[in-house]
Order: sequence, then structure tokens, then C-alpha cells
Amino acid sequence: MLIVMKPTATQSEIDRVMEIVETLGFRPHAMPGASRTAIGITGNKGAVDRAHFENLPGVADAIRVTKPYKLVSKDLRPERSVIKVGDSEIGGEKLAMIAGPCAVESPEQVFQVAEVVAGSGAKFFRGGAFKPRTSPYAFQGKGEDGLKVLAEVRDQFGLNIVTEAMDEHGVDLVEKYGDCIQIGARNMQNFSLLKYVGQTRKPILLKRGLSATLDEFLLAAEYVMSEGNYDVILCERGVRSFGTHARNTLDLSIVPALHKLSHLPVIVDPSHGTGRNYMVDPLARAAVAVGADGLIIEVHPCPEEALCDGAQALLPGQFIELFEQVQAIRNVLQPAEETVALQV
Repeated sequence: MLIVMKPTATQSEIDRVMEIVETLGFRPHAMPGASRTAIGITGNKGAVDRAHFENLPGVADAIRVTKPYKLVSKDLRPERSVIKVGDSEIGGEKLAMIAGPCAVESPEQVFQVAEVVAGSGAKFFRGGAFKPRTSPYAFQGKGEDGLKVLAEVRDQFGLNIVTEAMDEHGVDLVEKYGDCIQIGARNMQNFSLLKYVGQTRKPILLKRGLSATLDEFLLAAEYVMSEGNYDVILCERGVRSFGTHARNTLDLSIVPALHKLSHLPVIVDPSHGTGRNYMVDPLARAAVAVGADGLIIEVHPCPEEALCDGAQALLPGQFIELFEQVQAIRNVLQPAEETVALQV
């Protein structure tokens, strides 16, 4: 159930509704919006009686939710969420560009890429300190030492750090050194891990699973938000298919589909989505054209020497060129979006 408050509702009236929800044995989730606050209710096994709330001061309506997800839904928050990551935002007017190497290999490698990323005007830096690999013999990442290098990148270049955690211990470390905790595709349905990151107060970048449906993807985000962390960013990174021309099949149709159903920002990873360097540019441009709020791009100074995923990494010069291209596309689309908003 969603409790929609009146635009004039006071904080004490909102607090009163939340107290009643807790008294009933459920969990309230207040989501302030541009014009009013909505309160989602979770923990109920069946329908909640609307009579508990309909006549309370400040309440505009009590709405039953038929979708399996409540907190990620536009029913709760009609306007799009803007997620604060460090000193920047994802989901706002500016296109968010997250760039860096697949893995932290050495300080020299990371700083070389970070200088290029910062010089381009991008605000976010990616790099893996923990690497989930198909083979147990492949490079697994440098762990906490890698996170320390990423923290130095933030200090030296002013970039906000996005990096993956694979387990609860890793979450604690990323929370200490990073700005945004990435949950990779293989862990999208690791429900205990989703609950754990839901108890942190760092933004979560949630990647779509290898063969996850739209509903499964949104329900994974619901797991995080149901624990109280509402700062979730969705990431399309390709799904498994019968195709052999690319590592994965990048599903750009899910971007407008997610925007139709959810208020959460949506970014696209054309690097993992294709696994092919020459495919990254055109699909990154297409992702921005269909409405993605940002991109996550792998960049490496010597892809042929990369310890993982070198085949999909862009050279620094290629990244700068791509960044200029996608910004131009975004600038063309932005006035149209503003015009539609004004007409509505």
C-alpha cells in the first residue's frame, strides 16, 4: 500500500502516519517528492486496511499496489529520482559518465587513466578491486590494496569512486574507501547481499543479471530499498542470448521500459554489454539516444596487456572522442525533454 500525503502535509503529520504503520507491525518508507511525500508500506503479508489512514490529517489517499514491487515504482514517486554520489549526481540533467579500467592493476595504470577521465570532464571513476571471474585461476583483483589506490584517485583527481563488492566483507571495505557500491550481474539475485547493502548508506549501482527479466531486475532493487537504502542506480549490461557476434546482447529496449515503470535512474554498460572494443562507441551513442541517464565505460592505456577484459576497453583517446559524442547527443535531446515536461 502507498499512503499519499497532501502537498500541505506537515512533518508531524507524516511522522504520525509512519508511527501507525509501525504500530501495525509493518515498515514505513517515506519518499519525499517535488510536490508531496508518499509513504510505502512493506512487511505486510496481505492487504492493509485503508481505513487506518484515510481520515488521518495530511493524508490525501491510500492506494493498494498490485505490482510485486512497491518502492521502485512510479506509483510511489512519479518524478525521477536523482542519486547523489559523492559530490555529483546520477539521474539529473547532466549525463553521468563513469569510466576507468576493468581492474586495478597498478597505481601507475590507474593514475594514467584517471588523469584522462578527469580531464574529459567526467565525474566518476570505475575500477575493480574485487573481480568475480569464471575461472578460479584468473586474476581476482587486488582487494583492499586496490581500494586504497582508488581512494588516492579520489583525493588527487576529485573523481567519485564506483567499485564492486562481492560479499559482506567487501561491502564494508568499499563503504570505507569508495563512493558507490556496485553489485555485479552475478550477484543481482544474491538476496542476502542485497539486504546487506540495503542497510548501508552508500549509493548502490545494481547491474542486471545475466538472464534477468525486467521484473526480476526491479525486484532485486526492491530488496535493497526495502532495507532502507533508497539510493539505487540500475545498470543494463547485456544478457545471455544465442548470439555469438558479441559477448552479451545489449538490451537497450529495457531503458525506456524501466523509465516507464520506475523512478530510479538507468545507466548502460556497453563495454560488458558487447565485449568488443569496436562496438562500444555506437552502442554508447544509442544508449544515450534512448534515454540512458549515464554510461559506464572501460578505459585502459594498453588493452593488449590488461589482466582482464582488454578486448572491450577503449584507449584514452577513444574515450575522449566518445565522451564528446555522447555529450552532443545528450545536448540535442535535453531541450526536447524540457519542452515535453513544460507541455505536460
